[in-house]
Amino acid sequence: MSAPRLRATPLPGIGVQYDLVTREHRHLSVVAHRDGLRTVNVYRADDPDSCLQSLRLTGPEADSLIDALKPSHHSPNLLHTTDLGLVAERIEVASTSRWNGRLLGDTRMRTETGASVVAVLRRAEAIPSPAPDFRLIGGDTLIVIGTREGVDSAASILGQE
Repeated sequence: MSAPRLRATPLPGIGVQYDLVTREHRHLSVVAHRDGLRTVNVYRADDPDSCLQSLRLTGPEADSLIDALKPSHHSPNLLHTTDLGLVAERIEVASTSRWNGRLLGDTRMRTETGASVVAVLRRAEAIPSPAPDFRLIGGDTLIVIGTREGVDSAASILGQE
């Protein structure tokens, strides 16, 4: 039996939607909101585009459910979690972001959130340890490390239009 495919769809300003079709041809989705909330959706068997049930979970509730399902979980945006409570996440700078064309230091991200930008992915290039005078452009993906709250705040700052 082949592994199920999980499709991720960015939802600008909201988060990411993950869709899964089970071996029984049931459609499930999870919307991972930037604020830490999760929405779990189950779709009708006779109409996979029609939502049958939707359940909103807080971050801690989602964490408990994930741990119950699979203790060693992995998300494509969440790079690493440690026992110290730090996470690293990819956050994209949209072309409509107020920071497009501005300096990284102008965001005051580290000062305001305590989170650090440790690298920027631009096209096929990785720029490690960008300085405050690094100019952001739409489409850049920032690797941000901090507490869950700090990284969420950094995402909020970067999402400002």
